[in-house]
Amino acid sequence: MDLVNKTEKTFALTTPLYYVNDVPHVGSAYTTMAADAEARFRRLLGHEVLLITGTDEHGQKIERSAESLGKDPQEFCDEIVPSFINLWHLLNIQFDRFSRTTASRHEAIVKEFFQRVWEKGDIYQGQQKGWYCVSCEEYKEERELLEERRCPIHTNKEVEWRDEQNYFFRLSNYQAQLEEFYQSRPDFIQPESRRNEVLSFVSQGLQDFSISRVNVKWGFPVPVDPKHTLYVWFDALLAYVTALLEPDAEATLANALKNWWPINLHLIGKDILRFHAVYWPAMLMSAGLPLPEQVFGHGFLTKDGQKMGKSLGNTLDPVRLVQTYGSDAVRYYFLKEIEFGKDGDFNEVRFINVLNADLANDLGNLLNRTLNMVKKYCGSDGIPITNETINDDNPLRAIGLHLGEKVRQAYEALAFNQACEVALVLVRTSNKFIDEQAPWSLYKQGKQQEVETVLYAVLESVRLAAYLLSPVIPNISSAIYEQLGFGIDFNDQIKTSMLGSFATHSKWGILTSKQLLGKPQPVFKRIEAPKKD
Repeated sequence: MDLVNKTEKTFALTTPLYYVNDVPHVGSAYTTMAADAEARFRRLLGHEVLLITGTDEHGQKIERSAESLGKDPQEFCDEIVPSFINLWHLLNIQFDRFSRTTASRHEAIVKEFFQRVWEKGDIYQGQQKGWYCVSCEEYKEERELLEERRCPIHTNKEVEWRDEQNYFFRLSNYQAQLEEFYQSRPDFIQPESRRNEVLSFVSQGLQDFSISRVNVKWGFPVPVDPKHTLYVWFDALLAYVTALLEPDAEATLANALKNWWPINLHLIGKDILRFHAVYWPAMLMSAGLPLPEQVFGHGFLTKDGQKMGKSLGNTLDPVRLVQTYGSDAVRYYFLKEIEFGKDGDFNEVRFINVLNADLANDLGNLLNRTLNMVKKYCGSDGIPITNETINDDNPLRAIGLHLGEKVRQAYEALAFNQACEVALVLVRTSNKFIDEQAPWSLYKQGKQQEVETVLYAVLESVRLAAYLLSPVIPNISSAIYEQLGFGIDFNDQIKTSMLGSFATHSKWGILTSKQLLGKPQPVFKRIEAPKKD
């Protein structure tokens, strides 16, 4: 299939397609917040961005969940899906496409893709025997199982023995091709620890995997044998492709792939790494399609150092969290305090302390008191000096000149914690600078130009930090920009793109003497720790 080459100015990324056996949990929110921050950063670069999220709705787990409630599976899915969309809106996530595997357009794409792989000779019928985890929708090897034949991921669930006729995909045919691909594209699987996991798994020898079930009705029938139902992963992974269809386009592979394929980035949790980094590339190779640029598998979240679970009674409700503290607060904590790719922990006391220190004190209070000093010491709504009057040896300017490039590299590497931390270094240095320079003292000494120089340097540093942090805390950044006299809302994609190039606005020295500063107001109010009962 001939594909139109994507331009360097387009960037397509996906979250996983979340399984709808229950309402979204904080792990799903974590991946989606990261995807949104990366999408916002790419838009700042001037890229045309497509952020895809959605839901995986077929399979035995859904069938059983619906049955336990006396509901039809489709009815069950239709009730759960809005909880994902509502949470994404609460978290200020600007997704472009929401892909559902129960959509009729998706079935057309799955059938056409199946046909290509079938004609290649990579699908055959055989007997499947083995231990099956319904929660993973996956067969497990004996060596992977925990005591009492429990799943290594769903540790409180025992696997079930299956012996049935299935259709298989010839994954074993792609052992050499995959190993060659991983070698030629070392950045395809990130971070390095995930890449090593996959290389180790593949080196043990790949086995063909089952792509159909005979005892599950909830799913698409196998095109060549309707007695069988397509297995959830063969169906679900293709929903990334379906999402690329323009709303009014006919549901064909050619239409889906012509503008946005290949996907630049698949963001996933490490528990579904094998499907995305081994099965998916092999399926695409079989169908003769280009492979995605990168799969990034992040870590798991714990709460107060413990794995979260309903049985432990320590789940973390993302809806309550956002409603209590606001979307920027939640986004900032998870993206700044957890190194993306590693496991991370949520602790409410630490959460409050980090937000108060970084956003209320260091950033918000710095802006507030500096704006008040401008009103008091400059007697106007602006600072009558420009960047050109700031010497090269000014410590804030020295940091600011190279900060944009550092932050850019961090976002490109999905190192959100580093992007936040280096921006906060400028903010903290600004707090120290204003205390040391003491403009209130300079003003009493009649050193007006020195006063204006200090205040300009601090406000420009706050502006730069707000711009660079806007993918993570868009509401706070917008409030800062408004108080600095810019009519920019970082949630407005059109206006944000009109800011100009990232190369210009990520540099220190954008504020001018013509800037009409706004009224000082808190951009992030201190959080009071909840009282213990």
